[in-house]
Parts: sequence; C-alpha cells; structure tokens
Amino acid sequence: MRTGLHMLSDHALLCVRINNIAAAVGKEAKLYLFQAQEWLSLQESTQEDYSCTEKLSKAPLTMTLNHTEHNLTVSQIPYPQMWYVFYVDKFTCDDDFENSELEDISFEMILLNPDAAGNPLDHFSAGESGLHEFFFLLVLVYFVAACIYAQSLWQAIKKGGPMHMVLKVLTTALLLQVGSALANYLHFSSYSKDGIGVPFMGSLAEFCDIASQIQMLYLLLSLCMGWTIGRMKKYQSRPLQWDSTPTSTGIAVVIVIIQSILLLWEQFEDTNHHSYHTQHNLAGILLIILRVCLALSIGCGLYQIITVERSTLKREFYITFAKGCILWFLCHPGLATISVIFSDYQRQKAITIGVIICQSVSMVILYRLFLSHSLYWEVSSLSSVTLPLTISSGHKSRPHF
Repeated sequence: MRTGLHMLSDHALLCVRINNIAAAVGKEAKLYLFQAQEWLSLQESTQEDYSCTEKLSKAPLTMTLNHTEHNLTVSQIPYPQMWYVFYVDKFTCDDDFENSELEDISFEMILLNPDAAGNPLDHFSAGESGLHEFFFLLVLVYFVAACIYAQSLWQAIKKGGPMHMVLKVLTTALLLQVGSALANYLHFSSYSKDGIGVPFMGSLAEFCDIASQIQMLYLLLSLCMGWTIGRMKKYQSRPLQWDSTPTSTGIAVVIVIIQSILLLWEQFEDTNHHSYHTQHNLAGILLIILRVCLALSIGCGLYQIITVERSTLKREFYITFAKGCILWFLCHPGLATISVIFSDYQRQKAITIGVIICQSVSMVILYRLFLSHSLYWEVSSLSSVTLPLTISSGHKSRPHF
C-alpha cells in the first residue's frame, strides 16, 4: 500500500490507528516514509543497484505497528514537501510468498499539518492554505467598493446613454464575480471548521465564475467585432458603427459557445472545486489556446484602428480598451505558464489568486474608460448608434455624471 501526502512546516503529525493489532504484530507490519525526490530516485535505479530490502532501509522515517494507536511527529521541514507512505510487512519483499488466507489488517491513517500558530487541526492542505483569507479580503474589498461606488454607478446606468447596454453587461459580469467570491468564502469558512465545507457553495462559485467569463467574452467580442467590421467596410463617417448584419454577432456567439463547452468540460474533468485549473487535461489546454488566439486577434484589430486614428482622445480610448481586453484574456494563459516555476502544491493557488486579481484590474480599467467624462463622450457622442451594444431608442442629449 502506498499513499502520498504534503507535510507542511514543523511538527507535521501522522496518526495511525489499527483495528487488528494481533495480525499486525504477527506480520511485523511497519510504515515507511520517504520524501518524494528520494523515493523517485530510488525508483529510477535498477533492481541490481538496490534490492527491495535495501530500498526500504533508506527510509528516513519508520513506524512499527505494534500498538493500537501510533503518533509520529515529523519536524525540521522548512517548506511543504511531498512524502510517500508505504505499508510493509515481512512478506512484502518475498516474491515467492503467496497466501490469500492471511487476515488483512485494517487501519485508519490521519495526516495533520499545523497552521501558523502551531495548531495541528488545520484542515487546509498546503495547496489550499491562504485561500480562505484571500477570499475574505476579496469580499471585503468588494463590499467597500460597493459602498463607495454603487450609487454613482447605478445613477449612470439608470440615466441611459450610448453605453447603457455595455455598462449593464459589465456590471452583470462583476456581480457574478462577486457572487463567486462570496460562495468560495462561505465554502472555505465551513471547510476550516469541519474539513468538509459546503460542496453546493463550491459548485455555485464555479457556476458564477463560468457565467461571468461568458458575459465578459460576449461583451468584449461584440465591441471589438463591431468596431473591426465597421473599419473593414470603411464607414468613414461613422467608423465605430455596429454592423447591422448578423456577421459580428454570429462570430461572437460561436466563440462564446465554444468557450462555454470547454469550461464545462474542464469542470467535469476535474471534480475539485477550482474556478481556475492548472491545465493538465485537454479541455484546459484548448482553453489556453483559445484565449491566446482571442487576445492576438483583438490586439491586431485594435492596433489597425489605432494606427489610422487621428484623434488623440479616441486613440487613447482604444489603447486603454486594448489593455483591458488583453489583460482579461492573457492573464490565465500567462499565469498558467509562469506557475511551472512553482512547486506542485503552489500552482493552483497562484493561478487562482493571480487570475482573480488580474481580471478585477481589467474590470476597473473598463469601468474607468466607459465612465470617464472626456474619453467616454468623445467616442460615444457621434450618435446613439455609433458603438456596439447600444440601446435602440438612442439618447441625443449628453449625459451628466
């Protein structure tokens, strides 16, 4: 029997309870603990280099199972490490031994890692430690931001204007991100107490995040495709006009459907509650490729518009918008690539925290862009239909914030 665990910091505790002590003593049962790198190096060696007994003799920690309950404290671990635990008895290295009549030994093994205060009853693994505090701070930041900006944002949406629909879709995506953060916080809060959490909240967080990703993808694609197609058809009088044909909308819808399928596929591939995964499966790799292609295509399209734009304010508008788009699409692929320099247990945490922060910054950039006095009005004042996703009724009067 072999199992793997991460041991964190000093005084990691391994507790073993045996139900049939007589059988364990008769078999001379033991547990051998190897550090992951040490065991893998032994596995790479040939059988001529080390025999079964010689390999086991190199275990730095051994526990003899001759009592009902055993506690083994592992100290002097400067950082979390992967360990392998092996059950071994006197028949393990005997290749010729075959006896199915021997009684099996049932046992319970509990692995406890202390937290920063030395408490060994911390339920979070090395890969999850810190996420509870992060989501608490994230929810707190959202709450403070809502107290400060919610009223003015609501007034801006309520007044309407050329960018009314854009602000509504952007706000919906933000509310879904807030819902995901709150659900994750509630799940981790419960998990910190009982080690189980609220699986429904974990699933709800994933659903909210997927819905937010879909909303933002459709918003950014609709805006970019509308502007790009308008440029391709050379509407010189109204260069930002939303194409009246279904071409741009159809392209955006197809890409949104593809991403939705990949996101759901990725979630079913990995049953753990993670909004952002480390791309170990085909769905995750395809998502990375899709986001990189979207960033490149949108960047190229906006670059063509920027190079021929004469108005300084409009050019600044497009540049800022391009920054928000590229940051949204490339943060996940970029962080997934950078995460290879981290240890295995740190990668998921680094990707999750990094993507949430980057996408929050992207939303702030877009909000400031569409709500700014100068750039907003300079670009949108051509007419009520000169930007994509505008309301059909139109507002001829200039809005005041």
